[in-house]
Amino acid sequence: MKNNNQTLLEVYRRLFQRYGPQHWWPGDSPFEVMVGAILTQSTAWKNVEKSITNLKNAGVMSPMALRNIPTDEIANLIHPSGYYNAKTLKLQALVRWLGESCGDDLDKLFALDTDTLRLQLLDVYGIGPETADSILLYAANKPVFVIDTYTRCIINRLGLAPENNGYDAYRTLFTGNLPPNPRLFNEYHALLVRLGKEACRKQAICERCCLLDICHRQV
Repeated sequence: MKNNNQTLLEVYRRLFQRYGPQHWWPGDSPFEVMVGAILTQSTAWKNVEKSITNLKNAGVMSPMALRNIPTDEIANLIHPSGYYNAKTLKLQALVRWLGESCGDDLDKLFALDTDTLRLQLLDVYGIGPETADSILLYAANKPVFVIDTYTRCIINRLGLAPENNGYDAYRTLFTGNLPPNPRLFNEYHALLVRLGKEACRKQAICERCCLLDICHRQV
């Protein structure tokens, strides 16, 4: 097996050749991406899209607007994304923090260095490592790699799993072996999700996979 750098680049090359550009993350503004990163927790993106449409139609897709409407109204608008009461509290924590930390000026917020901004995000209620990194990559255009269930599964099956099974170890596998390029990380993560949905599922459909000959899982 090649070293991790070469292997990861080869995986990316094959995935891009198979699937092409994925055009992630769908969103009309960085704030919408931040909202989507919270709403997509434990649900399919199609459900998030319905909630985002509801928020837009209600004219509340801004931090100030979400701070100024009742809790039950937010919950009703984001109902399609599931866990709507919990996610309402998370959105309220996000917009409260945005007001306090940067006066809703996302350009000012995103000017912070990546590590500082990540630590601040992780201090916000409802934002864990995956959500924080989704915001950093897709909203702030920072060179971080998002680790989700699909990515873990694929990396494990390729025999590239780090000794430490923690989130940060998987994240470092990518950031430590690839150029710090947000566009590359954006496309790579999206391609891994595409592979995970189409072939590398819990019950893998290996005949669909363009990585079969370098995979350690044969079924």
